[in-house]
Amino acid sequence: MQSLKEGLLNRAFSHIYVEKRAMEYNLTKEILKRLEGSKIIEIEHYKDVFSRANQDFYLQKKSPKLILAVKNNNLIYKGAEVCEDFGNKHFYYTSIMMNCIYDCEYCYLQGMYTSSNIVIFVNIDDYFKEVEELLKMHPVYLCISYDTDLLAFEGLTNYVREFVKFAKVNKDLTIEIRTKSANFSLIRDIEPQDNVILAWTLSPDGVIEKYEHRTPNLKRRVESIKEAVDRGWRVRLCFDPILYIKNWREEYRVLVEEVFSKIDADKIYDVSIGLFRVSKDYLKRMRRQRPDSIVLNFPYDSVEGVCSYDKELSENMIGYVYSLVGKYVDKKKIYI
Repeated sequence: MQSLKEGLLNRAFSHIYVEKRAMEYNLTKEILKRLEGSKIIEIEHYKDVFSRANQDFYLQKKSPKLILAVKNNNLIYKGAEVCEDFGNKHFYYTSIMMNCIYDCEYCYLQGMYTSSNIVIFVNIDDYFKEVEELLKMHPVYLCISYDTDLLAFEGLTNYVREFVKFAKVNKDLTIEIRTKSANFSLIRDIEPQDNVILAWTLSPDGVIEKYEHRTPNLKRRVESIKEAVDRGWRVRLCFDPILYIKNWREEYRVLVEEVFSKIDADKIYDVSIGLFRVSKDYLKRMRRQRPDSIVLNFPYDSVEGVCSYDKELSENMIGYVYSLVGKYVDKKKIYI
């Protein structure tokens, strides 16, 4: 029955919803050309589709639709306190896309949004203008790939390429591009910039196979990282989120040893280590979407509205992975 149900689903992006005001943007035209064969549906506003009530996030993940839109106002946000700022005073993030093509079981987006359809805001120049206004006041540290995976979409949008070009002429801007993809080949021709950081999320193969659905395996991620590092890019390794799984100590020991057997630790810009943590309200919605999920239904502690492992377990997990990474990387370059 399950295979029959999945067989009735459309392929990803079989339908593309386009705001009327987005129709004339060059990126809209390029995407529609690249996805010839998709049904195009004109809409007034992306929220008419994206924010409808009674949507099934998990079911939509099996056949996501694409929404092309124009976003006005509030394009750049102050960084959230639960996010690592890496010592940057003026920490911001932006969501030029909403949602991700991957389907990580623990992803907070399924608690944040009612829809798993993907929104691309095509007015990238407006985002650049807002960053330029901030730069008139102070340097900016900008994370551009928190609520999506821009590098995973690079073949469709070229947004990573455009942001790197923008960073090249704005030296007071530092950009972090977080990813789980193996798509470095799509940007290998770009000259690396000292103010652009490629940040790869790394997990044990056991976690990838069970919980990071549709993502590249560890081997492919490491191959992309090695090529980026060897070409002179600043690369951040993110062992985050660490999950409490069966044989977690062995899983993470193998992960760290495998990564640094392939990658020169001296060439790594820095390392981030973090545990699974999510808003209490988001977790409630995530559990409704995936009632059988082992990782989501763990009895987490809730402190000031954020759910994570209890204090003793948290310290054990962080301390253990920190000790593993510290064998290879200067501890001054490890952020927790």
